[in-house]
Amino acid sequence: MSSDPWGRVDETGTVYVRTADGEKVVGSWQAGSPEEALAYFERKYEGLVVEIGLLERRVRTTDLSAKDATTAIEHLRQQVEEHHAVGDLDALRQRLDKLVATVDSRREERKAQKAKQTDEAKHAKEALVAEAEELAQSEQWRAAGERLRALVDTWKGLPRLDRKSDDELWHRFSHARSAFSKRRKAHFASLDAQREDARKAKEKLVAEAESLSGSTDWGPTAARYRDLMTEWKAAGRAQREAEDELWNRFRGAQDVFFAARSEVFAERDAEQSENLKLKEELAVEAEKLVPVTDLKAARAAFRAINERWEAIGHVPRDARPKIEGRMHAVERAIQESEEAEWRRTNPEARARAAGLTGQLQAAVDKLRTQVDAARAAGNNVKADKLARELEGRQALLDQALKGLEEFGG
Repeated sequence: MSSDPWGRVDETGTVYVRTADGEKVVGSWQAGSPEEALAYFERKYEGLVVEIGLLERRVRTTDLSAKDATTAIEHLRQQVEEHHAVGDLDALRQRLDKLVATVDSRREERKAQKAKQTDEAKHAKEALVAEAEELAQSEQWRAAGERLRALVDTWKGLPRLDRKSDDELWHRFSHARSAFSKRRKAHFASLDAQREDARKAKEKLVAEAESLSGSTDWGPTAARYRDLMTEWKAAGRAQREAEDELWNRFRGAQDVFFAARSEVFAERDAEQSENLKLKEELAVEAEKLVPVTDLKAARAAFRAINERWEAIGHVPRDARPKIEGRMHAVERAIQESEEAEWRRTNPEARARAAGLTGQLQAAVDKLRTQVDAARAAGNNVKADKLARELEGRQALLDQALKGLEEFGG
């Protein structure tokens, strides 16, 4: 018979293993010596030790599921309980029991972690739904649309919840996206309609602009082009291609008209600048008539100069007041000379002036006598009053005498 600390082989070749519950039959060995029998079953024990060690490492270092770990433990436990190995089987049972406790602990940890992840996922999805529902009311069509697409990608990356919760949240999320898409579609449909109306309105404006491009009625046509531009801006934008094509036609029609007007105005400005030079020469010639010494000659000369003036034509607008003012000054000087001559040679006016002078002279003489009499009588108050009246009449008399001198005395 052969034995070691954990097992023995009896005379019949039966192999035993020692356990806390006593000896257990391992098996029968007839092929060789008892030592070989013990060595064989000890190697089977070492195999179990290796397998349990590997399982312990997998549980400790990998994400082996609790279910798979439990299955592997039970498989190893069954081998230990079958006693087909010689060694410290009780130690193996204890390691397996400890491994069961570890797996159970890991199961609870994962369960708690999964519950936490699920809770976080629920809150994350609720936040996505709330943002989607807010975006559903937005009119920032591009930005909101891009953000909603990003929210879908985020949703896909989150864990699923229980079916009821997940379906309810997805329904709200999907409804918000659909509502936004519906509003955006309606907006762009309305925008397309507005752009079509704008295109039709601008086609009419272009047609009128092109019909006016050959006009030579410069002022009214330029004003109408300004009105057309105001109407163009108020019409809104057409579709991009139509907008660009219509604008090029509209601007082209304006360019034709304003280029023609600029050419005509340039010619007119050159002509008016030349007219200004001629009128300045005439103004110098007219100004030599002042002061008037020979009224008849001055009148005839000014009339001849004015006829030449009228024949010249327009001058630049900004120069007109100054050059015309110079001619008007000469004309006024001649008119004043005519009025002075008329007053001097008018018999009726002379007689009226002489009569007025005589009346004023008589009144002055009378007042002077009254002033002297009042002072002689010692009535100074009356004398002062009469003296003031005398002063006023004397001033009128002086003025009348001056006027009478204009008539030649």
